[in-house]
Amino acid sequence: MSLVELIGQADERGLAASGLACLDRCIPLLGGDDEVLRPLWAGLADDAGAAEWGERLEQVRGKLGGEFGTGDFSGSGSGEDEAVLLVRRMLAAAPVERSAAGVREWADACSVAALRIHRLLDPLKDAGDSVDARREGRTEGMSPLVAAELRRQITVLELLAGHGPAGLRPALEVSTEGRRVLRAVVSRRSRRRG
Repeated sequence: MSLVELIGQADERGLAASGLACLDRCIPLLGGDDEVLRPLWAGLADDAGAAEWGERLEQVRGKLGGEFGTGDFSGSGSGEDEAVLLVRRMLAAAPVERSAAGVREWADACSVAALRIHRLLDPLKDAGDSVDARREGRTEGMSPLVAAELRRQITVLELLAGHGPAGLRPALEVSTEGRRVLRAVVSRRSRRRG
């Protein structure tokens, strides 16, 4: 099943976890520590957390600082600056109310943005025309960093679809691994520039 199909079939918790996981993997670009999104993950574990989602989200935004403009996820500029802008937009667009419709739109946009970020930062060229083709299952010529991000997004959705709330812990582990990879990529780029 393609990523687009998995997002289309996911329930509210799966969608929220998918969007949150994409944001979590990209948080190194905002200088966030590994625990900054933990309250949002914890809120997904129990249904009572849905009511507190908005408050926890605002706390995360406060910790990460910066301006959170809304708008499309296409980004502008180049390289790491564009990647940072995309992560800020992911965080800005997170719905304050955790409704199925709101998180579906957010999860879909986060999926696209996270793949674009990985494409921007991958030292190897992705031969595909767009990340939309990747999300629909056309993976030939995919660069390693983009391929790994696509696999992680699919895995998170499959874990939540197959295991419900019990899938959250392994989904978080998948996201943590991706965050480490992206942090290493950003660090290497900084050393090359320095």
